[in-house]
Amino acid sequence: MFIESERARAISFSKRKKTLFQDVENFANRSGDEVGVMLFALGGKQFSCGSTSIEDIIDKFLKGKLEDRQCDHAEGKSIGFEELEGLRKELQTLNEKEKR
Repeated sequence: MFIESERARAISFSKRKKTLFQDVENFANRSGDEVGVMLFALGGKQFSCGSTSIEDIIDKFLKGKLEDRQCDHAEGKSIGFEELEGLRKELQTLNEKEKR
């Protein structure tokens, strides 16, 4: 159900974000897996949480997908992960701007 009030929506986002990030940490600790989550608020602000650096997780994911793509390309298949690569670059740019 959509929350009409902007204030109530912001409060709900904050609470749910905190819970989601705690769940990510718990999942990573229990499973030993690398886990990452990226959120983008309506105002454009980005949030990320990961068992390691979110950039490292994205890079590892893209490397695996590149290898898959090369195998699929050899078999005549096409997989589009260009959007994710663009998102990784955008996240990196936003992080650099935030550091300034």
